[in-house]
Amino acid sequence: QVQLVESGGGSVQAGGSLRLSCTASEFTFRNYFCMGWFRQAPGQEREGVAALDSDDNSRYADSVQGRFVISRDKAENTLYLQMNSLKPEDPAMYYCATRGGFCTDPTLRTDGYAYWGQGTQVTVSS
Repeated sequence: QVQLVESGGGSVQAGGSLRLSCTASEFTFRNYFCMGWFRQAPGQEREGVAALDSDDNSRYADSVQGRFVISRDKAENTLYLQMNSLKPEDPAMYYCATRGGFCTDPTLRTDGYAYWGQGTQVTVSS
């Protein structure tokens, strides 16, 4: 069973920043693997936040465009989500996911992502 591990969650004030990290504990995802970040708040469906395709083209949800940045460190085999200007609407459990292969579409849809992390909690205070 492939296990993705997220870290970096916590509690910050509105307007603050937080950086989430994601690594694979049982395998190394290739530089071209499609990756994504998702979030789910209590009582709501899981939604796509940001994604990367095999050419590192990115896509963001409208609600985080201009505030969040998804990136990967190919040497460290690590995925990041830099979250800036956090709002009270951003708190949720954030999940890292990979499609486990090559793609040309940084989709924000949950279907198609084969492996998921356990999630890391993000809280915003004001």
